[in-house]
Amino acid sequence: MPYPTIKDLPASVRNHLPIHAQEIYREAFNHTFDSHKGEPGQEERSHRIAWAAVKRKYVKSGEQWVER
Repeated sequence: MPYPTIKDLPASVRNHLPIHAQEIYREAFNHTFDSHKGEPGQEERSHRIAWAAVKRKYVKSGEQWVER
């Protein structure tokens, strides 16, 4: 299911990532979800790709995600 706004993201994303990282996650998830419509594992793949997109710009330092 695509996320219309960052307020709709899972709590695990909203509660841990900065706003900009949440926007990256949402955009990557929605794009992947639409690109792989009807394929098995569509949602799981979309979450993995969204996290990979976030990790290109952010790194976890202790308990916080910070921009590279």
